[in-house]
Amino acid sequence: MQPKPIVLAFDTSAAHCAAALLLGDRIVTRVDEMAKGQAEHLMPMLEEMLATEGLTWRDLDGIGVGVGPGNFTGIRISLSAARGLALGLGKPAIGVNGFDARAHGETLPYIATIPAPRDQSYTQEFRAGGTTSDPIQITAPALAQKEAAVLIGAVAQIAASRLSDDISRPAPLYIRSADAAPPRDPAPVLLP
Repeated sequence: MQPKPIVLAFDTSAAHCAAALLLGDRIVTRVDEMAKGQAEHLMPMLEEMLATEGLTWRDLDGIGVGVGPGNFTGIRISLSAARGLALGLGKPAIGVNGFDARAHGETLPYIATIPAPRDQSYTQEFRAGGTTSDPIQITAPALAQKEAAVLIGAVAQIAASRLSDDISRPAPLYIRSADAAPPRDPAPVLLP
């Protein structure tokens, strides 16, 4: 019998640092609410979670990372950390989007909903038979959400189930274009 994987998953796509440590059949979760400062908070938080369980980075079989949709900078923080850890440890990093995390373990059909800016929501329908619709942005109040601790636990479980797959690098999932626009003024010319 093959031992169950140890997977560390984390997400900073919203106003929190959320992490889950999947230890076989047990999941340890932590959600630290914060509007900013996730970049400085994430790595010490993960190290503390590992140390509490008597583990080191080398004990991990894989890394799960929430890829969005969500806050642009927050998504980049998690993805950068996951890619760096995967490269440094020689372990796979598996990206899991927020729709898959919300639909994990739900009875199909199921509509996953994620709050979006300006009182809008992102939704994706999961149909019986394993098919899904494309994610869309809607102007409607968000439906009831699972708690962040449950969602990050789902990211860890999904990542563990994908460890044997042909893994590509995690990539962000953006539903709408960025609010920022390139500058209208031409770039300055550097003189020799």
